Amino acid sequence: MALLSVNVDHIATIREARGIDEPDPVLVAGMAELAGAEGIICHLRRDRRHVKDRDLSLLRKTVKTKLNLEMAPVKELVDIALTIKPDVVTLVPERREELTTEGGLEVAGNKEEYKRVTGKLKEAGISVSFFIDPNPDQIKESLSAGADIIEINTREYSEARSESDISRQFEKVKEAAKLASKLKLRVCAGHGLNYVNIKRFSSIPEIEEYSIGHSIIARTVMVGIDQAVREMVKLVSQF
Repeated sequence: MALLSVNVDHIATIREARGIDEPDPVLVAGMAELAGAEGIICHLRRDRRHVKDRDLSLLRKTVKTKLNLEMAPVKELVDIALTIKPDVVTLVPERREELTTEGGLEVAGNKEEYKRVTGKLKEAGISVSFFIDPNPDQIKESLSAGADIIEINTREYSEARSESDISRQFEKVKEAAKLASKLKLRVCAGHGLNYVNIKRFSSIPEIEEYSIGHSIIARTVMVGIDQAVREMVKLVSQF
């Protein structure tokens, strides 16, 4: 049975649109947990465009399931992670001009640096996940760099429009999950998944957890956070 982790970044984005103190991603995280989410994710960006240090600190104090901190592998954020000690750190690439994370880590070209960062985090008892594209070489390099978990970037699958392209991108994810599992890496997936396109993933038992934010928050606008999370939990729990 696969699990669901909910990303609360988009709640913080709504808050920051007005520069006030609501809606509060910390409160929404608690409501998501009560609705069945098995983890909470937040991305602390270097420019603090949505999630703030205050949010991360309070989430660490209040999350009852698992707190997953997404962050770029830079000293400032590594130091914060070592202080806050989330349960998991997911290392992601970050460009200031991007709207959201666009692609996976280029592990091979930066392996020694990722290995160093990963070692520091693991010494502090923090599990480390690499957000990577569904590429066999990136999976192997992630293992070599010390990752405990990979999160497969499903962006190309989610943005595919023709049936042939959807199937092709899905097969890439499927093969990546199988390889990672064979290498004894834990496997998660996320980026652009929603209540419709996730159904195909019932045929990939190697994926143990899904990281979903935007589609759940969009659904929340219509039906509320409790129902939105429960609907997605029901879907992934059937996998």
